[in-house]
Amino acid sequence: MTEFDRIIDRKGTFCTQWDFVEDRFGQKDLLPFTISDTDFAIPETVNTALQKRLMHPIYGYTRWNHQYFKSAVSTWYHKQFDFKIEEDWILYSPSVIYSLSQLIEIMSQPGEGVVVQTPAYDAFSKTVTANERLYVENPLLFQEGQYRIDFQDLEEKLAEPQNKILLFCSPHNPTGRVWTSKELERVILLCQKYDVFIISDEIHMDILRKGKQHHPILRYGTENIALLTSASKTFNFPGLIFSYLLIPDGKLRDKFCKHLKEKDGLSSCSILGMEATVSAYQTAGQWVEELNDYLDESIVFTRNFLREKLPQVKLIESEATYLLWLDISELRIPMEDLQKALINVGKVAIMDGAIYGQAGTNFLRLNIGCSRAKVKEGLERLLKSIQSL
Repeated sequence: MTEFDRIIDRKGTFCTQWDFVEDRFGQKDLLPFTISDTDFAIPETVNTALQKRLMHPIYGYTRWNHQYFKSAVSTWYHKQFDFKIEEDWILYSPSVIYSLSQLIEIMSQPGEGVVVQTPAYDAFSKTVTANERLYVENPLLFQEGQYRIDFQDLEEKLAEPQNKILLFCSPHNPTGRVWTSKELERVILLCQKYDVFIISDEIHMDILRKGKQHHPILRYGTENIALLTSASKTFNFPGLIFSYLLIPDGKLRDKFCKHLKEKDGLSSCSILGMEATVSAYQTAGQWVEELNDYLDESIVFTRNFLREKLPQVKLIESEATYLLWLDISELRIPMEDLQKALINVGKVAIMDGAIYGQAGTNFLRLNIGCSRAKVKEGLERLLKSIQSL
């Protein structure tokens, strides 16, 4: 029994995954494996730091531009990735998607293109199109159960003069790929060749399978690149509304801060989000190792369950994240019928891969950021749903 086996009732906390599952799936009281937060308690050291801050009865306007915050980030990068970042690069943002939206506005014009490897996190397409840019797909190649970048297609897309930005996801959501050094170097060289700005979403950087190593894209180049991330995905406090980004270019940092402070009036940050981030990076490295070990074991459990009871459902080998990508094409069941069975028979909510683009058709995205008992129950409900068809 580990702390990750502990079952915590999240109902009644206005929790998106549990309390509002009806919004997306049309029914209440489904067992959810959906939105990408987890059912795990934050590290006790982080909770203690938050409780200490809560003892002070004033929560006034709060600054983020200081060494207390920035040194925690730079130390984490050095420890986790053996990579030295300049503290001047570090900027606060309320969320990764906010940063993405602002950088799209700064680095391109309406009608210009943003290239994205698909299938992709659905907020990417929404943010791109809401900013009146073209969402340009560079579908990943799926061959023999593995995903890789189609570099020929990528170069063709980057060479088109109207495409100004590559929106890169590293590690990749939803496929779980960890890009290799060679892949990252090739991506950067192509973007340099065609003068395309890179926005790299690296929010899943800490959740890795044993033996896998994440490489921050800034290790391979610092020009025309912004790295977007947050501790909230790793340590499970997205509700505290705090992220950060790394921008080596001083002029671009100034433009971003002008958008943040003057255009959008966000000069003050979430005090609890900042305290949680600093505490997590200073005290919870061992917790991350234990989390990754637990997720590795849950993946082994899932793989064995599927091989024994649902061999037509193929688990795409995960390299990162707590989001599993399941290939259901061999079932030959229309997704609409499967989703109806999942909801009405299994009483379980699992994301339809088509949400992440056409390339996600015939896939399910299963969030295993939860107790092993819940994973087992979810897989049993998946089995029951499929058997009903």
